[in-house]
Amino acid sequence: MKKTSVSAEKIVIAHRGASGYLPEHTLAAKAMAHAMGAHYIEQDVVMTKDDALIVLHDITLDRTTDVAEKFPDRVREDGRYYAIDFTLEEVRSLAATEAFVMEEGKKVQGYKNRFPINLSSFSVPTLEEEIQLIQGLNKSTGKDVGIYPEIKQPKFHRDEGKDISTAVVKLLKEYGYFSRSEKVFLQTFSFEELKEIRTNIFPEVGVEIDLILLVGNKNTYPWIFEEGGMEKIAKFADGIGPDKSLVISRESTASNAQITPLVSRAHAVGLKVHPYTYRLDPGQIPNYADDFDELLRKHFLDADVDGIFTDFPDKAVKFLQRN
Repeated sequence: MKKTSVSAEKIVIAHRGASGYLPEHTLAAKAMAHAMGAHYIEQDVVMTKDDALIVLHDITLDRTTDVAEKFPDRVREDGRYYAIDFTLEEVRSLAATEAFVMEEGKKVQGYKNRFPINLSSFSVPTLEEEIQLIQGLNKSTGKDVGIYPEIKQPKFHRDEGKDISTAVVKLLKEYGYFSRSEKVFLQTFSFEELKEIRTNIFPEVGVEIDLILLVGNKNTYPWIFEEGGMEKIAKFADGIGPDKSLVISRESTASNAQITPLVSRAHAVGLKVHPYTYRLDPGQIPNYADDFDELLRKHFLDADVDGIFTDFPDKAVKFLQRN
């Protein structure tokens, strides 16, 4: 009997693009991820003051742009600069860069071996611009790379008077992502919003695509890990996106990888499992793996996850090609 390769079944999702090599969520990072062979490319989506959908991981702008220098008087009481307080034109005026934190008044790069901060020229794209880029590259290369948008903090947006979920779903439909046959997953950390999307927004807009519930820890929705939890998710979602520590415990060692029952329980009710985030920066490979390949092997093969989010899509694609 011919052996079926892992690569025929598993997927690689470029986490914020090829963000291990270029500033996250820039169009350059997305183009690089496309060229590297990622099966899907992720978009985190937030909304501006004038209802534009932009691709940005945080609901704030200060971690990856020069907003504090260009608009110092627009800071909120908590010291942050919220995208929802700025128009699209104002966001377009900002320079995007590799992520940083402020220490003693200076910008300090988060991952020191990545693309240097404040080099070259990058900007914050809209969701529409990114979809156009990916669809354009699909046409010119003959590939069929999918998109994987996340609706960021929907409750925050609703409290600010913005229905971000409906806006995202409508834009997806406009660009041809309206059925399960399309290469698209829509994700959110909010189970309440996920139910609203499946129950009300999808029927109203005329869309029926795969939904993914992101799961960061055991505390937000403890019922997920109890009897019947996965069945409850499966009524509204098509898969889960857990933190990878929920798949293989952080307490694992090289000789004892503690694989949790999460994946098997999800698969038992037909849910896909796409954990996050797989990085090869110093200190980012768990103690139970000697290197990045072993980390991928334990998750793809031993734990049997269906796909992974990674900042280094080329490494994961090559792993699957070898296996």
